[in-house]
Amino acid sequence: MSINNRTSFAHRGLLWVEGALNRVFGNSLNPMYHLGALGFYFFWVVAISGAYIYAFYKTGIELSHPSVEYFTNEQWYLGGIMRSVHRYASDALVLVMFLHLLREYILGRYRGARWFAWVTGVILIWMILTAGINGYWMVWDQLAQFTVVTTVEWFDWLPIFSEPMARTFITYEALNDRFFTLISFAHVTVPLLILFMLWVHIMRISYPVVNPRKRLAIGMLLTLLALSLIVPVQSQGLADMSVEPRVLQIDWFYLWVYPLLGVWSAGQVWALVFGITLLLCVLPWLPARNKQIPVAEVSLKDCSGCGLCVADCPYEAVVMRPRSDGLNFPEEAVVVPDRCVSCGICVGACPSSNPFRGDDQYISGIEMPSLPMSALRAAVTKDLSTLEGDLRVMVFGCDNAANIEVLRSKSIAVLSLPCIAMLPPSLAEYALREGGVDGVLITGCREGDCFHRLGVSWVTERLAAEREPRLRSRVQRERVGECWASSLDNHELAVALNSFRASLSKLPKVR
Repeated sequence: MSINNRTSFAHRGLLWVEGALNRVFGNSLNPMYHLGALGFYFFWVVAISGAYIYAFYKTGIELSHPSVEYFTNEQWYLGGIMRSVHRYASDALVLVMFLHLLREYILGRYRGARWFAWVTGVILIWMILTAGINGYWMVWDQLAQFTVVTTVEWFDWLPIFSEPMARTFITYEALNDRFFTLISFAHVTVPLLILFMLWVHIMRISYPVVNPRKRLAIGMLLTLLALSLIVPVQSQGLADMSVEPRVLQIDWFYLWVYPLLGVWSAGQVWALVFGITLLLCVLPWLPARNKQIPVAEVSLKDCSGCGLCVADCPYEAVVMRPRSDGLNFPEEAVVVPDRCVSCGICVGACPSSNPFRGDDQYISGIEMPSLPMSALRAAVTKDLSTLEGDLRVMVFGCDNAANIEVLRSKSIAVLSLPCIAMLPPSLAEYALREGGVDGVLITGCREGDCFHRLGVSWVTERLAAEREPRLRSRVQRERVGECWASSLDNHELAVALNSFRASLSKLPKVR
């Protein structure tokens, strides 16, 4: 899906915020580029801090609250800090989770093959919220009392229980140690299920990033510690089932639904919860503004089974299978259609995408049917033949980044691809040698924020001869420029192009 045509306020706002954070933290440490990894990180902080305080936690109607108060106040220097870190890391987990969801929605990265990660992410949201609410119950203070009673009454509205849960569990006479054993067991079991679901969430992603950069992780941990020391978490008074709590401090990250239950009916809140969940789950299949381009296809007669397309695919949409056509190669590449997002990165990785092949209509080992390499080479050749002037430049760009079409002129040719990593380095060499241009400028999404996750990284490594297929050493590296710019950075790209042309003017003429 091309984003050049997406001019929504939300998309521009997102790019502006991320650009501002880049200026503060730099691209490599921008938290918005590491939301998924930060989610994993905060989960482990919650798990480790929770394991410590759980060692001091005692299960029972007369034991739970005193045990929490003990490690909060008597052992404030460690247990109290651990409790606060546990709380603030839990809140941070919810924050990055919802930012991650919102960001993927704004960028349109939830349709097609991405539906799996999107839907499993929605399931994770409710699992994490459930674990957090359950955690508040274990403290058994007035907030816990309020949320337990409200939750049970809310669930009693559903016609699935023969006896009201309120009568069974939370009356003054019925409440006993069995209830605390149950919630304690749930608070251990649900996080294990969350951990499994996190693995499922990323199982269709190649090279998933589950650890933030070291400096970012340290900075987040120090922030949690600072909050824990400045505003330590405290209980809100011992629960008393004979008295209704009046003044409570609500954690809006986890307990946002409870104030609604005070003003809406239980049925209305259930309708809201089910409605939001259903809408999120069906979003990937709602009519799209832009039509998905056809998925990649393998041409077996041109496939040597080298596996480079498999190594570079960000979504595990290409796999190797035993050879089926009798050619003298052990394996062949096979595209998994329901995982392919039509980014074209596999085409840029294929050695047979080399435009120097003599066939007029050559076919790569793996192709995008709507953008075959023969057509791309023909388009480049045609555009380059019309260039005029002393400093002629070929610009290769990305549909999801800065709009390179505005750069087109008598001395500048442009070609935009679904992802810049669809560009084989040999096509840049072809423009220099056969097209006779003075330089090639390669541009794509902001560094660290490739729309297709790995495209910018792969191109950078290919140009640096660190990844196959490499830009050959006979190419003058100073004639190949790079500029990573979003659709909000058209001015920056124009400045970079002028700077690149100025540097080319100092080199010997190629003609």
